[in-house]
Amino acid sequence: MSQHKSDYADDTEIDATLDETADEDAIETAVENLEANGFEVVVVDSAEEALEAIQSQIPAGASVMNGHSTTLEEIGFMEYLSEGDHDWESLPDEIWSIDDDAERQAARRESQTAEYFLGGINAISQTGELVAADLSGSRIGAYPFAAGNVVIVSGANKIVPTLDDALDRLESVAYPLENERAQEAYGVESAIAKQLIFRRETEPGRTTVVLIRDQFGY
Repeated sequence: MSQHKSDYADDTEIDATLDETADEDAIETAVENLEANGFEVVVVDSAEEALEAIQSQIPAGASVMNGHSTTLEEIGFMEYLSEGDHDWESLPDEIWSIDDDAERQAARRESQTAEYFLGGINAISQTGELVAADLSGSRIGAYPFAAGNVVIVSGANKIVPTLDDALDRLESVAYPLENERAQEAYGVESAIAKQLIFRRETEPGRTTVVLIRDQFGY
């Protein structure tokens, strides 16, 4: 079921001061420090350009997996991965076609080592760190090491001044919105069970951040 932030944001109380689209100075500072910390960064202006940037990152024949990401939904990537004209191996389609629960869970674990793993992020500090959390860890488990390559897509509304602000944003913006989404989608509450602070990428070229100069995701 496709969901966008607008589907549930009106029912959620968040700290709106930590969800404002960053200005160009803040974006430039974040990009400079992300790159200094070993991340590749591509800055785009629209959902269409973000999707094109992703398409240019992934070669034909690559195995592709994603963690849940409202941003990926909003830019049209999820539909493209499942139904679009590409030559990738779509691991989500393979996984969700498995009827046996244990086999499907094993396949989900194995998919963390996809050649390309895509997802969102919950906060980006201007000082160059990425912050994210999951209930299960099915998204952030691939980010630090497991996947061959990682592509993280984010709106500029996730840029905040410091790492402390990024952790605050996780608690006061991302979690309330994800909790509302989870209840609507699955009928259960979410939780910040497993948390990642991605301070540096030590493998050149492995992790790319596609940053959109607009409001996307949470």
